[in-house]
Amino acid sequence: MVSPHGVQLATHLISSFYGDLCSKVCECLLRRGTLTLAQIIRFTELSRENVINCLRVLIHQNCVQAFAIQQEGAFGEAPRVITQYMALFDNMIHKMRAPKFMQIVSEELGKDVGSSDVDVVRESFNRLLIARFIERCPAPEPFLAPPADGETPAKKRAAKSAKIGEERQTTEQRALAAAAPMESMRFLMEMDGLSEEKSEECTNSVTVGEKRKQDVLKSDEDVLNADKKKEVLWRVNFEELVRRLRHKACISYVKTRINDEAAIVLSAMLELSRHSETRQKAENSAYLSINAIYDEVIKKEGGLGMDFERIRVSLEQLGCQCLETGIDESYSIDIKGIIETSQTEEMESVVLRRYGREAYRIFRLLSKAGRFLETDKISDTTFVEKKDTTKILYKLWKDDYLHMEKVMTSGAKQSLFLLWRINKEPLREHVLDEMYHAALNLRLRIAHEQDKGKEVLQLPREKLVGELEKRYKLLGKVRVILESSLMNLDEAIMLFHDF
Repeated sequence: MVSPHGVQLATHLISSFYGDLCSKVCECLLRRGTLTLAQIIRFTELSRENVINCLRVLIHQNCVQAFAIQQEGAFGEAPRVITQYMALFDNMIHKMRAPKFMQIVSEELGKDVGSSDVDVVRESFNRLLIARFIERCPAPEPFLAPPADGETPAKKRAAKSAKIGEERQTTEQRALAAAAPMESMRFLMEMDGLSEEKSEECTNSVTVGEKRKQDVLKSDEDVLNADKKKEVLWRVNFEELVRRLRHKACISYVKTRINDEAAIVLSAMLELSRHSETRQKAENSAYLSINAIYDEVIKKEGGLGMDFERIRVSLEQLGCQCLETGIDESYSIDIKGIIETSQTEEMESVVLRRYGREAYRIFRLLSKAGRFLETDKISDTTFVEKKDTTKILYKLWKDDYLHMEKVMTSGAKQSLFLLWRINKEPLREHVLDEMYHAALNLRLRIAHEQDKGKEVLQLPREKLVGELEKRYKLLGKVRVILESSLMNLDEAIMLFHDF
């Protein structure tokens, strides 16, 4: 489920880009989950025509995914196929990351990508495709086939108990997987035959009886497909762009916390293993030979003077796992470990800014301990007065930064002890929700400043003299500060949610 302030931020973004009606449909889907057209109409109280128009826009903009499932009919009635709609929260949030994505593309491919010349556009498209910055759009409405008729209830129960977490590997996850183009076609320029292949694929996944049901029992959402065309459509490949940002964040962290040479070695390893990453949030890189790492390191700026021994020192500093086979040695980097350490330090910095240095020392102690500690132990270790320690612990607990348990000792003289610890996963979610809240406030403040100064901002440049020029420059400075703060905050959001 999306956190409360995450929903508010996403709906604000959709409102900014596509209007209040689309925002209302998105909010409904984010808060209530996957719904049919009839349910969306009922919950939003919008007209059928408005909801259909909004869904068209949102599907086109990759903010909503439609999919068809077979629903059992009432007693004596045949099953029918219905279309459901799910919100794509991540894609909504990506709307505010266009500057970051454009910067990545410009750094790798240059600024010609924005040219209007036909030949340049064609060449740019090919380069974007080769770099995997764009990909084929998902199928607009995949059909999720029901379990095969031969699957008995006993088999279903066995399968359910065997993978209890995968069953609700969720209908939504199954829908996204069904909508995704085949990997062999995802970045393929040749377009002929894709529609036929998809059509045949869908047909083969549906039994003859089900095909007949689909022909006879048309869903009430067919109107959404009125303008359906067969040409191949393309979209931005957020997965690849987020992967690049994830790698950049890891390199930046290592450069700050260890040194430049370790950052160069990490950059080389991530570059070598990038195309072998099968998941966006890969936990470890592929095992890479020391020779391959060396060859890539010396291509990097600042890496030419590094020899094997210095590279091995950096690999040790990075905590790489070593695999030795005969005369060969290979290394794998713990990407997940770097991300989690970055998250922990970000949470510690939040505590430092909000609650002060003594609270920071207490929080850091509990973070490193990873277990329950008693109040006196915390006070003694951090050199904070017990009275102050208790006040700080209660404040952090009240704000959901700590977990507390009360323990009563047994015996003739009973005593009450308070134990404290950090539950990192719930805390990450809590901190992330606070970041969504802060990002929403910043966007609202930017919109407010623009609205407040719209009279000055709309004036021709030659009329901006005297007091008007001062106001114009002040508005520009305020906007730069606010947008810079928002970009920095979004990097923290990506650290906790996307990386």
